[in-house]
Amino acid sequence: MNRRQFLGAGAAGLALSQAVVEAAFADRSPRVGLIGCGWYGKVDLLRLLQIAPVEVVSLCDVDKKMLAEAADIVAERQKSKKKPRTYADYREMLKEKDLDIVLVATPDHWHALPMIAAVEAGADVWVQKPISVDVVEGQAMVAAARKHQRVVQVGTQRRSTPHLIEARDRVIKEGKLGKIAFVEIYCYYHMRARENPPDTTPPDYLDYEMWTGPAPLRPYNKLVHPRSWRAFMEYGNGIMGDMCIHMLDMVRWMLNLGWPKRITSSGGIFVEKQSKANIPDTQTATFDFEELPVVWQHRTWGEANDREYPWGATFYGDKGTLKASVFKYEFTPYGKKEPTLKGEALYEYDKYPEDRTEKDLERHVASAVRWHMQDFLKAIALRGRPVADIEQGHISTASCILANLSMKLGRSLVWDADKQQVVGDEEANKLLRRPYRKPWLHPEV
Repeated sequence: MNRRQFLGAGAAGLALSQAVVEAAFADRSPRVGLIGCGWYGKVDLLRLLQIAPVEVVSLCDVDKKMLAEAADIVAERQKSKKKPRTYADYREMLKEKDLDIVLVATPDHWHALPMIAAVEAGADVWVQKPISVDVVEGQAMVAAARKHQRVVQVGTQRRSTPHLIEARDRVIKEGKLGKIAFVEIYCYYHMRARENPPDTTPPDYLDYEMWTGPAPLRPYNKLVHPRSWRAFMEYGNGIMGDMCIHMLDMVRWMLNLGWPKRITSSGGIFVEKQSKANIPDTQTATFDFEELPVVWQHRTWGEANDREYPWGATFYGDKGTLKASVFKYEFTPYGKKEPTLKGEALYEYDKYPEDRTEKDLERHVASAVRWHMQDFLKAIALRGRPVADIEQGHISTASCILANLSMKLGRSLVWDADKQQVVGDEEANKLLRRPYRKPWLHPEV
């Protein structure tokens, strides 16, 4: 099968999924709400509007300007042209109990509580990665999804990226790599905040108290909102939780791996010490699976090891090497200098011309988000598990959190997946649950 045939088969499968979805939703349009109307909240929601007969009825955000802008865009893009209701508090939005689908695209420290509340309100949920900022949050999210029998898809869309599906099926599944015994994953983007701006009063259009929620209340700083909040460990898990999770999850999916047995990590702030950011600028982590080690490295300074692959994964087999990123893949057999199989990101401008002009859209990722949304909708229609089910998201998220804990404690952590605990390390187990700021209550299993 050549690449054109492969993509044709994928499109046929997508059309079949579309038919299943349309049949399931023939009686009425699913009612959709979005919590978190920033960058990726709009990216996700607008991709959903492109492929499904949904009606966006509710939007929620603590930033009044961001909320109003999202309402205008949705009214322009959705078929009904109706402007959604707007809320400043997700609890008020969910009180209506009239939503079939809820998208959660808040900063990471706000993923757990809204996702759990949404499934309790009877909605199926799309939640952005990483699903949680501590391990116990993730455990509670999985438990809530199962208890309420809701479909929960995690925004790890590498599992639905057309050219990566192609790489998995044409290279890995066909055995072209032979015995795969080592995988490198990495990110060398200069993405860490380098500024050190003064603290100020929050803007009047932002409810900073609600934005902070269960996280520690820091003095307001312009790095925090919008988008730069990832500079602070108070709101997420650093580049490990932002970028490693994507590549670790991709490798786990491609190789059908479960939980790592041992996690070891080291790193710190070694170069960019002048910034207000408190996340590591340098970190390595080894995820030991029974089958093989997967080794992560990030640096927010210096050159990438391979400029063609600044963020990606390299699979080493005794018959060849596979390099994969969000832009492309290349397979090179052992002993050859040039790749013999390659593929690139799928652009669908002919079907979705608005992709060309949409503000802040990662155009090479648009097809992946659409395919991921299609998988989500199919799982809803069939009441099955999506490709990035909440449990898979928990495994990838928690593995990255455990890497950060290993770095913090200065030792390897042996993970018992059945007991969901670190073996023989009470100090580490106490760190599986972050303290919540009052009056917010930490979710429990």
